[in-house]
Amino acid sequence: MKQVLTIAGSDSGGGAGIQADLKTMSANGVYGLSAITSITAQNTQGVTAIHDLPVSIIEAQLSAIFDDFEVAAVKTGMLSSAQIVDAVSRKLIQYRAVNLVVDPVMVAKSGHPLLQQDAVDHLKATLIPLALVVTPNVHEAERLSGLSIKSMADARQAAKAIHKLGCRHVVIKGGHLPTEKGTDLLYDGRFFNLFKGEFIETPHTHGTGCTFASAIAAQLAKGKAVPDAVRTAKMYVTEAIRHGLAIGHGKGPTNHFYFLPE
Repeated sequence: MKQVLTIAGSDSGGGAGIQADLKTMSANGVYGLSAITSITAQNTQGVTAIHDLPVSIIEAQLSAIFDDFEVAAVKTGMLSSAQIVDAVSRKLIQYRAVNLVVDPVMVAKSGHPLLQQDAVDHLKATLIPLALVVTPNVHEAERLSGLSIKSMADARQAAKAIHKLGCRHVVIKGGHLPTEKGTDLLYDGRFFNLFKGEFIETPHTHGTGCTFASAIAAQLAKGKAVPDAVRTAKMYVTEAIRHGLAIGHGKGPTNHFYFLPE
């Protein structure tokens, strides 16, 4: 079984972060490994507290994983601070990590910031250049590119700007686009590829970004090319949203195991 590592924050509500990543990886047929960067007190209504783990503990987790397992792909999520971004980047270089999917998590679904302002520049300078795939939503793509995105034409320009940071592929997720909702844009430095999908009107979308990036990493680990990995991940997350769980009193989570009998 292929082994895939997620480096991200913990969500006590179980819908996003490490918890969503591990569920997604299991659902996509790979063995999930985890290095926790931050602990959040979080539920479907929001984030009430964040505690970043010491960099030394994050580095120790990564060393323990890479020293023992054959890591076929890596997904990063919440990295919180410039120090954490830099430490993770150093470790990924040290261990020659492959198939890196960077989800540039900046804000929780509830609007709570998850990436400190000074960490954005470090993300752009040290981590994104290592990535095979970067998966920003519209708001994150605007932060990374410095451009306003109101249309698919704008998304194309932003994808070009983000690609120039050094990553090999950019996927701008279309869930927040005013037009062409449900359409994701993939750019490989030469060509654009549109993945059109159904936009499902539901409030229960907590953890969709984490889920999508983790599914891409799982499919890459299993040998799929980037376009095929993105297509398969999109189909998976669409169904997970369609079967979203109306639990809690806020934005409920996606259903990672929607395909299992009740």
